[in-house]
Amino acid sequence: MYPQEVLAKSKKGKIEVRSLIDRGSYVRYEYLDPKTGERSEEKVKLILRRESGEMEEYFIIPLKQEGRYLMLKTEAKGGRKVWNRGKVEDIF
Repeated sequence: MYPQEVLAKSKKGKIEVRSLIDRGSYVRYEYLDPKTGERSEEKVKLILRRESGEMEEYFIIPLKQEGRYLMLKTEAKGGRKVWNRGKVEDIF
């Protein structure tokens, strides 16, 4: 029923179909201490923008176990500015 190239095998050995939900672009940014320029927290913000323009926002927070992260969905706040190597830019 589905082409072979869209089939995947789960860790449990179950065959599944990779089905697109949507696509778009993304922005990731971190938080810096304004006095030192060093990271103030380990969390990262991930903003996903669909082709339709809708956005989803998440905090990505490292867990104590190496290579594991907690991803928390947050309320989309819309347009913001970020610092990018000495200049201010819109997030998209």
